[in-house]
Amino acid sequence: MFPREATWNISFAGCGFLGVYHIGVASCLREHAPFLVANATHIYGASAGALTATALVTGACLGEAGANIIEVSKEARKRFLGPLHPSFNLVKTIRCCLLKTLPADCHERASGRLGISLTRVSDGENVIISHFHSKDELIQANVCSTFIPVYCGLIPPTLQGVRYVDGGISDNLPLYELRNTITVSPFSGESDICPQDSSTSIHELRVTNTSIQFNLRNLYRLSKALFPPEPMVLREMCKQGYRDGLRFLRRNGLLNRPNPLMALAPARPQGPEDEDTEEAEAMLRGHLPAREDRRILEHLPSRLNEALLEACVEPKDLLSTLSNMLPVRLATAMMVPYTLPLESAVSFTIRLLEWLPDVPEDIRWMKEQTGSICQYLVMRAKRKLGSHLPSRLQEQVELRRAQSLPSVPLSCAACSETLPAWLRSVLLGDALARWEECQRQLLLSLFCTDVAFPPDALRMHAPPPPSPPQHPPGLPPC
Repeated sequence: MFPREATWNISFAGCGFLGVYHIGVASCLREHAPFLVANATHIYGASAGALTATALVTGACLGEAGANIIEVSKEARKRFLGPLHPSFNLVKTIRCCLLKTLPADCHERASGRLGISLTRVSDGENVIISHFHSKDELIQANVCSTFIPVYCGLIPPTLQGVRYVDGGISDNLPLYELRNTITVSPFSGESDICPQDSSTSIHELRVTNTSIQFNLRNLYRLSKALFPPEPMVLREMCKQGYRDGLRFLRRNGLLNRPNPLMALAPARPQGPEDEDTEEAEAMLRGHLPAREDRRILEHLPSRLNEALLEACVEPKDLLSTLSNMLPVRLATAMMVPYTLPLESAVSFTIRLLEWLPDVPEDIRWMKEQTGSICQYLVMRAKRKLGSHLPSRLQEQVELRRAQSLPSVPLSCAACSETLPAWLRSVLLGDALARWEECQRQLLLSLFCTDVAFPPDALRMHAPPPPSPPQHPPGLPPC
């Protein structure tokens, strides 16, 4: 429900190649409720939603933005691995499209009104950037917000000296919790503007603040977020966004109204305008004849309308006809193991040459990250060893004490009590046990005389038999 407060915000969710849905919603809002866009306090966006929010705030041509999305998806679909092909550079493509689409003073229009959701690499926290000093900085903020790790590259881009990645990782729908925020999402759920699927499922999945109803259509949409669908599907998604925007405006009484806070006009006899309203209501319910369905495209921007129509038309030139033949397609698939390494080498060389200006800074960052990871692993290993070694050493000390005399308080043991527990147990436990054993042996030596007896000294011998008495000579025996 549209908030009836004095201020409101608009927030676009991240959705990958489904961002063409946002183009349809933005076209509807700009055409049927321009006050809703002009008077919004802030317009937020994450990932692909940030691109639409930037075009909406800066006054860029939405038709051109939608055509860029379709062209990028067509380029990705031409390759064997799609967007994962080494020759497909999504970051470079987004940067070139923004340079071509955005006006020269876009940073001045966007400062203070546009909010781009980013994820800081150092701590994983969400950051919303709303002030920009130049057009290049605004473009770089959009590049950071759409950078998906591994999918777009390994080294995150920098903005104002800080590394950022896709804002949808930490907050895919900025400020969704505020009542005065109009949320837009291409996934059916609890967003204000979203598809209305006829599913009876009551289960819901929340992905970084984005409500996604658990049904088959949303699963299909999720699968096409990173791997673009056919141009015909993108065309239908754009039309779906336009219809959902009309539904929202009609449900909240904002359709063709100059101000949402004005009272509704009194009832009047039915006229031509009422017939248009009834057609709009039929469009909102989704029961559209073919003639009315075609009229949706007529309300879209001319550039977007042309792009949608051209996307569904297959090229008729000789090269395209030959490449679509089954034998040629089979031969191309069989040659992939030989052509893919060559294309990978060429694309790697081009990217390496483009990376040369940023090599020192990126290598310094990689060294810092490697050091942080090693330090973290060492700390984890110390915690694990500190929890297991003391118990084992204590068992060994107790066993030695049981095999010897009762322990007596020694000066070394008393001094060791002043040391930290982990240092005493891990580093000096074994040394103290050995020292106590040596002192016990010295204590025993005080009470025993260490005399070297011959081997037969302690052996018991039988007493010798008594010898007969001897008489002095000259005396007769008794």
